[in-house]
Amino acid sequence: MKARLLQAGLMLVAMLVAAPALAQITVLDQAQDAPASEAAPPPPPCGTQPLSIARMGWPSAELLAEIHARILVRAYGCDVQVAPGDLGATASSMGSTGQPAVAPEMWATRVADVWNAGTEAQMLRPAAPTYVETQFEGWFMPDYVALAHPELVAAAGLAVALPTLNAGAPVRFISCPPDWACALINRNLVRALGLSGMVDMVEPATRFEMDTLIAEAVSRSEPILFYYWQPNAVLSQFNFVPLDMGAYDEEAAKCLARVACPTPVPSAFPSETVVVALAEWVFTDIPEIAGYFQRSSLALAEMNDLLAALNEPGATVEGIADRFVAERQDIWQGWVGTPAQ
Repeated sequence: MKARLLQAGLMLVAMLVAAPALAQITVLDQAQDAPASEAAPPPPPCGTQPLSIARMGWPSAELLAEIHARILVRAYGCDVQVAPGDLGATASSMGSTGQPAVAPEMWATRVADVWNAGTEAQMLRPAAPTYVETQFEGWFMPDYVALAHPELVAAAGLAVALPTLNAGAPVRFISCPPDWACALINRNLVRALGLSGMVDMVEPATRFEMDTLIAEAVSRSEPILFYYWQPNAVLSQFNFVPLDMGAYDEEAAKCLARVACPTPVPSAFPSETVVVALAEWVFTDIPEIAGYFQRSSLALAEMNDLLAALNEPGATVEGIADRFVAERQDIWQGWVGTPAQ
């Protein structure tokens, strides 16, 4: 009897010991038989966090920020935040924190120390030039002068053409305010091009007076020449034509910028580095969006037209941006690179 009880006890212990192993095998078998889970969807092209774009405090930069924000939402489904920006503060923040992610109109040479520090730290870098052209300053003439004198295409040809522009009288050259650096450069350029005595140099006291003088001269169809810069609404509103300023000569340009320049030599105005700046993480984490910005250079003439539209009564930055996205897909579709959603 004792032998039978002992044998029964041993069998019960064996069953208890074996039970967990059997359960484990069953679970493993079930796991092997279960269907494979579906692959995780690819991350969205803009990532999972809002994409911040700096809206700098001048009209062209404001327009670019709002335009890019709308295209990124429409073409890529991005969550975009447009935040106020300032040239120096934005470059510093991007170079130290990687935010904002985008600055569409970064004048890098004007904040060179901050910009260089950020690029050397590999926190930000340029995606593309903001504008197709890099020459932002120059001499211009009204379109009616260009039509009447098709031979006049370059500043170097002014010495020959000027006597015919105003019946032999000096032609008014509207420069910039006398305390601006461009006023000094323009004075020296007139000497370098042999135009002394052939132009009546006018240096208005303010930017407002400068624009007023130009507008009044155009209203009288006066044959004038003038200095200006881009992007700017004035150049679109009055259909002005740029003069070819020739090649840029660094040494000549340095002399033109000095009060004492004994023998000035002609040179174009220096170009400026104006770029679409991206935080470095945009290139590594959301390369599709980096690719978009690498294709997003805009012609200066297009921005001049946008700024002219912004001067229309009741126009707003947001409204002009909406109009651009709605009407100028011929431009921004090339930035997207694929059919928009």
